[in-house]
Amino acid sequence: MARTSRKKLQKQLRFWMIYLWQALAKTLTVTELAYLQEQFALLGPNKNGYISLQNLKMALLKNSTDAVKYSRVLDFVSMVSSLQYRKLDFEEFAAAAVSVYQMEGLDGWEQHARSAYELFEKDGNRPIMIEELASELGLSPSVPVHVVLQDWVRHSDGKLSFLGFLKLLHGISSCSIPKA
Repeated sequence: MARTSRKKLQKQLRFWMIYLWQALAKTLTVTELAYLQEQFALLGPNKNGYISLQNLKMALLKNSTDAVKYSRVLDFVSMVSSLQYRKLDFEEFAAAAVSVYQMEGLDGWEQHARSAYELFEKDGNRPIMIEELASELGLSPSVPVHVVLQDWVRHSDGKLSFLGFLKLLHGISSCSIPKA
C-alpha cells in the first residue's frame, strides 16, 4: 500500500475509533454523565471548554488506578493526541473515560451497545475493506483474515457490522493504531 494511502487509512481508522467510543459515551445515563462532568471540571477546562491532552495525561499518570487502565482511556488519549488541536472537549473526554468492561457488568449493557451502534451507524460508520482492517489491526499476513474478520464487516456495503463494532470496542489498543 502506498505511503500516502496508508497514512490516509490510519487517519480514517483513528476517526472511526473516536466515533465508536463517542457513540458509546452518548448512551451513558444522566447520573454517569454528571459524574464525568465533575471529573472534567477538576481538570480545569479553559474558557472554551477544552482541556489540554498534556493536563489529562499528567492527571491520569498521577492518579492512575486499575479502573483507568481497564477503561482504555490512555489508548483513546493516544489516538486523539495525533489530532490537530491536542485538546479535548467534554464529549471527547467522556468517550475516553468509557469502560466497556465496566459497562458490560450493568443490567442495560445490551441496550447501551445497540444504541451506541445505531449512533455509530448514523454518524461514523464508513466502508473499509477487510484486508485494510486486518492490516491496521496488526494481524499477521499468515492469519486467514476473511475467516477471522468476515463477520466484522457487512458484505452488502463494506461497513462495520454490530459484531465488528463490539469486537473493536473490546480489542482495539493504541499498539494497533499507529500514531500520525
